[in-house]
Amino acid sequence: MPDITAPIVNFATDQVGAYGVLAVFILMILESACIPVPSEAIMLYGGFLVSQGDESLFMIVAAGVAGNVIGSWIAYAVGRYKGREWALRWHWLHITPKRLDSADRWFARYGSWAVLISRCLPIIRTFISLPAGIARMPFWRFTILTLIGCIPWVLLLALAGRAVGDNWEDLQHQLHYFDYVLVVGILGGAVYLLMRQRRRRREAPDTALAEE
Repeated sequence: MPDITAPIVNFATDQVGAYGVLAVFILMILESACIPVPSEAIMLYGGFLVSQGDESLFMIVAAGVAGNVIGSWIAYAVGRYKGREWALRWHWLHITPKRLDSADRWFARYGSWAVLISRCLPIIRTFISLPAGIARMPFWRFTILTLIGCIPWVLLLALAGRAVGDNWEDLQHQLHYFDYVLVVGILGGAVYLLMRQRRRRREAPDTALAEE
């Protein structure tokens, strides 16, 4: 993990270690509201506390999911009532035009499904609520899809943290490599679909001429 993120990770794990479920809940609200707090560190360390017998798996997961949903409401409200330009003013949130453009394209292409799928994707999962709000996606549909999408990500991280115990930090490093692979896979799939679409467009006139 780059050194620049180490203070954030240390802060997050210190809070979870000190305040347990409450810290998980608050930090996951921040993460889902576009504030750069790593959910991997939060939930893996929460799972580690479960492995030590200090916390309940159900409570850790429930706090993580509830925090994610409430944080997504905040980002959704910003998108719906304030808009893109207002969000970009707050540079300390690390909301950049590039990150928003990525979330915008994902939402424009997949619509409601983007909210569901993106909750397990790097970068996009944090920012997808903003374009959903800007597009005025129905609130309860947004909430239900966000809830369904959050549960697998939060549960798997907590279970992984519980399984590896003291090695949770090593797993967190490895998840960043997985994120990179996933991004490359998504970009490769997008390029493939674009080339396929262009090929179909080129073939369409030829087919029409043949029929004449």
